[in-house]
Parts: sequence; structure tokens; C-alpha cells
Amino acid sequence: MASLTPISQTQFLFNKPLLKSSSPRLETCFQSSFVSKRLCFQLKVPVFDRMHLKNTVVVAATTAEKPKKRYPGEAKGFVEEMRFVAMKLHTREQAKEGEKEVKEKEEEAVRKWEPSIDGYLKFLVDSKLVYDTLEEIVEKASFPFYAEFRNTGLERSEKLAKDLEWFKEQGYNIPKPSSPGVSYSQILQELSEKDPQAFICHFYNIYFAHSAGGQMIGRKVAEQLLNKKELEFYKWDGDLSQLLQNVRDKLNKVAKGWTREEKDHCLEETEKSFKHSGEILRLILS
Repeated sequence: MASLTPISQTQFLFNKPLLKSSSPRLETCFQSSFVSKRLCFQLKVPVFDRMHLKNTVVVAATTAEKPKKRYPGEAKGFVEEMRFVAMKLHTREQAKEGEKEVKEKEEEAVRKWEPSIDGYLKFLVDSKLVYDTLEEIVEKASFPFYAEFRNTGLERSEKLAKDLEWFKEQGYNIPKPSSPGVSYSQILQELSEKDPQAFICHFYNIYFAHSAGGQMIGRKVAEQLLNKKELEFYKWDGDLSQLLQNVRDKLNKVAKGWTREEKDHCLEETEKSFKHSGEILRLILS
């Protein structure tokens, strides 16, 4: 009786397993007594590409990662982050973005203020002490990057000296620095030596606040007390907007070298900066 007898066992033939072109083949052969030739059959068997699977897993894991947290203003640079935090600490009467409730007289809209000449002189004297301190700190440069903020055009010490001299010529007695100014000066000196991020927060808020709200205060006082005389304190040599932009660029450049934790620490100092500046500003109404 004729029969078909397998002459070889079914076998898998593999090429290199990691190549995408690899595909195992199933080969079976038979021998018949009626024919002299051997009959063989080959079937391709699908197999998963392990390299492809590996890549798929990596992509899936990457896609599953949480998106990086974005901070308000971060896309425009760190100065915008500082501005955002500072504006939130204003009252609605002071700024449209303000969220703070009015608790102190100096937090009311400037149009409601009733300044006194004696109080204003105290304010100018304490302000000069603070600006003297800031200029001395950047000149000394305990941290090298402080030197970036020398001769920015925003300096106020020399301008204030001229104003106080003018008041003296008008017959006014110039008071000595009071507790708010002395205290803030000491705090700035200490921070500048051991906590540069906190110091930069104060530096930014002092100079930029004076260039905005400070001018409104100056106009109000000039109208009520000085026969509309504009003091040197509210004048800048050159285009103020460009001077401010130059300092913004320097601040952003410095902050690029900070960690996220250092940036957050700087932002957290904003409320303290407002507190000390507010104590000096309050002198106008004393």
C-alpha cells in the first residue's frame, strides 16, 4: 500500500530574532512510494517584533508623564512672575489686578490721601536711606551678579539729596531717619549678605513700585502741598520705559541660573517687601 512518510520533523527556521525582517518558517517534507521526489511545504509564521514592542512601551511611558507645571507669567520671564505676585498684593483701588482688602490708609486710592508736609519729609528721608542702602549693596556686590545692577539709571539717592536740600532752603527742618527706614535698611543689608534671591525681590519691588505708583503719589503731594512743584525724586534721566526694560532683562538673565526652588523663595518674599515699603509710605499720612 502506498504511504506518505514524513522524512523530517516539523521545524522552525529563524533568522536573527531582533531584525524586523525576521519571520520564522514552518517546513514539513513527505516521501511517497509512487514518486521519487520529496514533497516539502514552507509556511511563514507571524511573530512580534521585540524591538517594535520595546519602542512602543517607551513611547507610552513618555506620553504618560505629567506635563510640567507652568507658573503665572513664566513664559514671559521671571520678572513677569514677580509682577504677577506683586499685583495680587495690591488693593482693587490701587490696581485692577489687585485682590487685597483695604486695611490701612496708604492702601486707599491716592486721590483720597491727605498728606502732611512733615510726614512727607519723613517719607523722603527714610526713602533716601533705603535707596542709599540699595546702591551701596550693588556697589559692594557680595554676590557677583549684584554688579549687573550698578548705574541702571533708576538710582534715586542723588535725586533725593537734591530734593531735601531744596526743602532745607525753603526753611524746613530735615528730620533724621525714623524707625521704618532704619529697620528696612538693616534688613536689606542682612538679606544681601546671606539670601540673594530674597534681596532681589526687594530690589525689584522698591524700584519698580516707585516708577509706577510712586509717580502718582508725587503728583498728589505736589498738587496739595508744593504748589505743583515736581521733585527730582520723580524724574529720570532718559526714557524711563527703556531703563525699566534694561533692568527687566538683567533680572531675567540672573534668574535663569536659579532653580525653581530659588525662584519660588524669591516670590515668597514679596509680601515682606510690601510690608516694609508700606510702613515707610505710611509716614506721608502721619
